[in-house]
Amino acid sequence: MEWPRTVDLSIDAAVALQERLRTQVITVSAPDLRVDTVAGLDVGYRSNDTVAGVCVVFDAKTLAVLDEVVVEGTTDFPYVAGLFAFREMPVLLRALDQVTVTPDLLVADGQGLAHPRRFGLACHLGVHTGIPSIGVAKNAMGAFDPPGHVRGSTSDLVMDGEVVGRALRTQDGVKPVFVSIGHKIDLDRACAEVLRLAPRYRLPETTRRADALTRRVASSG
Repeated sequence: MEWPRTVDLSIDAAVALQERLRTQVITVSAPDLRVDTVAGLDVGYRSNDTVAGVCVVFDAKTLAVLDEVVVEGTTDFPYVAGLFAFREMPVLLRALDQVTVTPDLLVADGQGLAHPRRFGLACHLGVHTGIPSIGVAKNAMGAFDPPGHVRGSTSDLVMDGEVVGRALRTQDGVKPVFVSIGHKIDLDRACAEVLRLAPRYRLPETTRRADALTRRVASSG
């Protein structure tokens, strides 16, 4: 699942690749989709070009950590809005390759379809690996009305008149998170999985654990 070593893209070529690959995104769940293990993925930055990719695999029922890997590397792809995947995918795929438990679902700290070209990091990860994937973002990419006050309330996240995700209230009265499809899962199932991963806090445990590891790496050394 490694990022192809031959990938050396200009900005225009990266945009073209997103445009081509977005046609491969599957926005429905397989009838037999079963999620027993789930991975949280995130990237931390020591400097502008030194990055750490984190992959933490959980038991989806108990939320026990089954394995976690941190991989450091460098990137020379520029920091361009809408193209973060090209900075982060190589190190994330290396981390994902090294975990000893193959996840049934990937949860990216970022966007999926909630992206100007409908192909954010979660979509790219899912299409590249073939594993169902979800984007869970802390901030909205698009417009939304506030969801209801209680846990589980949702409202549509809209870009250019198109529903690209949902604002999801994971705990009573807290700020929502923003869920979008990555690949091979529908939006209802994606929101249900995120709620299952967030029994106590605003952020799902996948994101909380991965965030903590990336902060630790970024502040060390």
